[in-house]
Amino acid sequence: MNLKNKVIWITGASSGIGKSLSIELSKYDTKLILSSRDSETLTKVKHQCTNTENIKILTLDLQEYSTMEEKVSKAISLFGHIDILVNNGGISQRALAVDTALDVDKRIMDINFMGTLALTKALLPHFIERNSGHYVTVTSVVGKVATPLRSTYSASKHALHGFFDSLRAEVHKHNIAVTLILPGYVQTNVSMNAVTGDGSKQNSMDVATANGVPADVFAKKMIRVIQKRKNEAVIGGFKEVGSVFLKRISTRLLAKLVRNVNVT
Repeated sequence: MNLKNKVIWITGASSGIGKSLSIELSKYDTKLILSSRDSETLTKVKHQCTNTENIKILTLDLQEYSTMEEKVSKAISLFGHIDILVNNGGISQRALAVDTALDVDKRIMDINFMGTLALTKALLPHFIERNSGHYVTVTSVVGKVATPLRSTYSASKHALHGFFDSLRAEVHKHNIAVTLILPGYVQTNVSMNAVTGDGSKQNSMDVATANGVPADVFAKKMIRVIQKRKNEAVIGGFKEVGSVFLKRISTRLLAKLVRNVNVT
């Protein structure tokens, strides 16, 4: 798929994967809508991109999912239509299930699942009317292989897989594609911003994250997946990719390995 002149809306665009993806996609003569809660940081990202005249900023808080129909209307008005929605926004978790307060569980689900769900559904009539569209949703390897300290985060990613796998079958007749991107460890601030059991930020970098795939390298690989309109792609190191494969052939062995996994 040729991305030139495609209107691409990216959530979670102020940092990490979203930031790197925005910078890389801007090189393809795309028209970008960058969203997150922080307009000041989005402006800084915009100025790191090329073709800045084709980049718009639209603030969005996934936790406020009752506002998504209004946000979709604003997004469509910026360039007249949307070709691709990249659902990238979300938060991670670093806490045992027993230590995680229920309101923290709810916050993770509200942002990662309900916010993404609400935005996706609000945009769906537009895609159906145009008989064209592409949902690209960033989940996680833990959406397939759950690990310690990420129980609710993993649950939110599993939920995204269930929803979008079902949606893919429903919208195929409307020429709408659904792609799931499963990152392994990527060099971002995801662990710094991850919530602990009481909802506060971890404010420390995981060793595995620090040694992960550079975000710009990840973004380049992700763009190739988008161009091919693949159903699903795992992007990460050998261990992450291998764990998804192992789940298909031996859940018993995988469960044993996961108990001893280094999650820091």
